[in-house]
Amino acid sequence: MEISRFNNKWVSTVASVWIQCTSGSLYTFSIYSQTLKSTQGYDQSTLDIVSVFKDIGVNCGVLAGFLYYYATADGGGSRPWIVHLAGAIQCFLGYFLMWAAVAGVFPRPPLPAMCFFMLVAAHAQSFFNTANVVTGVRNFPSYSGTIVGIMKGFLGLSGAILIQVYETIFNEQPTSFLLMLALLPTLNSLLFMWFVRIHNADDEVDKKHLNSLSIVTLFLATYLMLKIVLEHIFTFQFPLQVASFILLLILLASPLYVAIRAQQRESRKILHPSVTESDQLISRSNQESEDFDNERRRESEESLNLFQALYTIDFWILFFATACGMGTGLATVNNISQIGLSLGYTSLETTILVSLWSIWNFFGRLGAGYVSDYFLHAKGWARPLFMFITLATMSIGHVVIASGLPGALFAGSVLVGVCYGSQWSLMPTITSEIFGVVHMGTIFNAITIASPIGSYIFSVRVIGYMYDKEASGEGDTCTGAYCFMLSFLIMAFATLLGSLAALGLFFWRRSFYDQVVFRRLQHSSSG
Repeated sequence: MEISRFNNKWVSTVASVWIQCTSGSLYTFSIYSQTLKSTQGYDQSTLDIVSVFKDIGVNCGVLAGFLYYYATADGGGSRPWIVHLAGAIQCFLGYFLMWAAVAGVFPRPPLPAMCFFMLVAAHAQSFFNTANVVTGVRNFPSYSGTIVGIMKGFLGLSGAILIQVYETIFNEQPTSFLLMLALLPTLNSLLFMWFVRIHNADDEVDKKHLNSLSIVTLFLATYLMLKIVLEHIFTFQFPLQVASFILLLILLASPLYVAIRAQQRESRKILHPSVTESDQLISRSNQESEDFDNERRRESEESLNLFQALYTIDFWILFFATACGMGTGLATVNNISQIGLSLGYTSLETTILVSLWSIWNFFGRLGAGYVSDYFLHAKGWARPLFMFITLATMSIGHVVIASGLPGALFAGSVLVGVCYGSQWSLMPTITSEIFGVVHMGTIFNAITIASPIGSYIFSVRVIGYMYDKEASGEGDTCTGAYCFMLSFLIMAFATLLGSLAALGLFFWRRSFYDQVVFRRLQHSSSG
C-alpha cells in the first residue's frame, strides 16, 4: 500500500488551514469602510446598511451546506473543491465590483447594487468555511472539537493576517486593498482547493499531531497579539515591517512541517511494519472498501437532514443559545469603541481593545474545541456542558462591563471575547454529534443565522435604544457608566438564559451521548 505524497488527510488539513488564513476578509471592513463612505457619498446610517448585508451574507451559509452535501455524496470525497470554487467566484465578483465602484471604473452604483456586492463577497466566506470545517470533521471524527477549533481559529486570525499584508504592501491605500481582497483569497483557494479531500482513515496518534498543529496556531496568535500591541505603541519603519511580515509567513508555513512529520510516521508504519502490524495491515487493506461502505451507510442512517432537524427540540435549543451567545458577543464588539469613549478611555486604548478582540476570539475558538475534546475522551463529559459553562462565563463578562469600574472594560472584553469565540467551535461540533456529519454543513449554517438575528436585537433594540434614551450631551452623546449599564445587564440576563438552555440540552441528550456519541468514538478509534 502506498501513501500518495499529496493525497492524505494531513495535506488536506494544511490546505484547509491556508485557505482559512485568507477567508476572513470581512473582519477587515474597517480598513476600507471610510473610503467606501467617501467615494460613494454615504452617510453613516447608509454605510451601516451596507455593513448589515455583510453580516447577512457571512451568516447565511445554508446554500454552502447543501452544495457540500451534494458534491460529496456517493463517495465524492475528492469533491469539496466544488464548494471552494463557488466561494472563490463569489469572493472575486463581490470585491472586484466594489473595487471597481470605489476606483471609478464605472459610474457610482445605486445603494441596492452595493449591498448586493457586499452580500456576494460575504457569502463566499461561508463556502470556504463550510468546505474546510466539515472536511476536517470527516477526516478526524474522534477529535472533531479540536479540528473545528483549529479551523475556526485560523479563520478568526485571518483578519489580522490580511491587515498585516495591507500594512506591508498597501499601507494607506484602501482602494488597492479592496482589489487585493478580490484576488488574494480567490487565488489562494483556487491553488489549494484540490488538496482538500475526505480521507476515511483514523489513527490513534492523530491527537499528537493535532496538538502540534494547535501549538503552531498558538504561536501565530501570540505573535500577532504582540505585533498589534507594539504597532499601537511604536512606529514600525518599512524594513522592520517587512522583516515582521517575513516572520509571519514562516509561521504560516509551519503547519506543513507538522503534516510532513505525520505523513512520515504513517509511511514508516506501512513500509516497515512489524509482523503483527503487517498482519493487521493486510487485514485492514482487505476490509477497507467494505468498512468505507459500512461507514457511509451508518452515517446516513444516523444523520438527520435540515428539514428533519427543524422538527427537533435540539435544533431550537442550539438556535436560542446561539442567538444569546453570539448575538450579545457581536453587540459587544460592535459597540466597544463607543463604550470606551463613554467610560473615558483614550482613543489608543479603545483601538487596542478592538484589535485584541480577534485574539481573544481565537483563544476561545481553539481552546473550547481542545478542552471539550479532552474531557469528552477522558471524563465522558458531553459537549453541551461546555456551551453552558462558556455562556455562563460570558454572562459574568457582561456584568463586569456593566459595572463601569476601572479596567472593567478590558477584563470584561477578554471574558466575552473568549466565550464568544468558544461558541464558534462548540456549536458546529455539537451539531455534528447530535445530527450526524452527513448534513452537518447545512444544519450548522442554518443555526448560525441566529447570530445576526441576535446581533440586531441586542445592538439595535437594546444597546442603541438604551443609549439614545440616556444620551443628553452635545451631539446626543452620553458619558458615564450608566450609558451602557442597563443594556449589558439585559444582555447578561439573556446570555444566562442561553446557558440554561445549553444545560437543558446537556441533560436532555446525556443518554444519547452515552449510547451513540461514545459508540462512534470507539468505532472510529478501533477502525
